[in-house]
Amino acid sequence: MLSSEIRYFLAVANAGSLSAASEQLFVAVSAISRQIQRLEAQVGMPLFDRHARGMVLNEAGEIFAHQVRKSQMDMEYALAEIKGLTAVRRSVIRIACTDGLAFSLLPTLLAEFRQQNPSVQIVVKVSNPQGVAERIRTGECDLALQFSLNPERGVEVAGAWQAPVLLLMHQHHPLAQGEFSLEALSRYPLALPEQFTTVRQLFDLSCQMRGCTLEPVFTCENFSTLFHFLLHTPEAVTICSAFTVAQETRDYALTMRPMGIEQLSHRTLQLQTLSGRKQSAALTLLLAFLQQRLSATENELRQRWLA
Repeated sequence: MLSSEIRYFLAVANAGSLSAASEQLFVAVSAISRQIQRLEAQVGMPLFDRHARGMVLNEAGEIFAHQVRKSQMDMEYALAEIKGLTAVRRSVIRIACTDGLAFSLLPTLLAEFRQQNPSVQIVVKVSNPQGVAERIRTGECDLALQFSLNPERGVEVAGAWQAPVLLLMHQHHPLAQGEFSLEALSRYPLALPEQFTTVRQLFDLSCQMRGCTLEPVFTCENFSTLFHFLLHTPEAVTICSAFTVAQETRDYALTMRPMGIEQLSHRTLQLQTLSGRKQSAALTLLLAFLQQRLSATENELRQRWLA
């Protein structure tokens, strides 16, 4: 139901070049170029910055693309409503999340939700923080669950919970009790996530502010890999949120401890939706469920680790 100009505009915006869009659409580059020029004439200004290697949306293009995608989502929702697909029993919900939340917390909560609503279909997309934000802004996913340091543009926060960075280790680890300093971590195998994660960024910032240099012996972007390295390395230490391993600390005789560093508390677990988007019956139900369960989890964690 989109005009040719709009379809070609979105294709180039997503692909990053006329040639890439041409391959996706099976349409000549010259035809796509003419349609985009016609669209820019209607808008009254360029929508792309042209470069030798491709085309990138400029500020006007970003605004236009956001409105086009929002209109497209509203139309899809209206069609679904007309066809009766907003009933809870026949809905599909798409969720974006970061790796740490995909490890245990989110699948556990979704399994519980589906026990109560067995006909709801769920699709989970795991991305880095930038990818999660993009998936929710473009409407690819209905909601997002991620750790966040700053407000996201075009995103509505449906819930936020305290999620400071904590140390994770075996219960009998020498650092599990008593006095603690960052320098003490240098005596033990340190396993850390990649630097693009919010947990690593806060940890590195804390080290820099204290003039402390710590080199990890093991680095991975996948928390499950870090976790299993920790299980098989008794003196190893890693960092994460208590939400990430809420159940695993009991199952594997692990413990968490705060580091007493104020900067490490500047993070929340956020439940996010696209601002202004209508919600299906199933999505409304899932949001209410997650809000209730995450608040209950936070209360439990506060008694154990967050006080």
